Amino acid sequence: MVKPEITFKVGAVRASVFRNIIEKAGKTITLPKVAIEVRYKDKTGQWNGTNSLSLNDIPKAILALQKAFEYLMAHKGSGQ
Repeated sequence: MVKPEITFKVGAVRASVFRNIIEKAGKTITLPKVAIEVRYKDKTGQWNGTNSLSLNDIPKAILALQKAFEYLMAHKGSGQ
């Protein structure tokens, strides 16, 4: 599994920044991507993740995504 460049956590919500590298017309292009996940413990106590948001998760997701956006804008074109 590819590790994220950086992850922003707000409560149980995570916004992880990845940079996908593709070849197009003989050029290497880096495409930034952000994955959103909500972590929770199931009935057995195991940690799991989902991309389904509850009402209370929405403001946390907005804040985590805003932080990811600000990071990407400050690090345009870099793979860090």
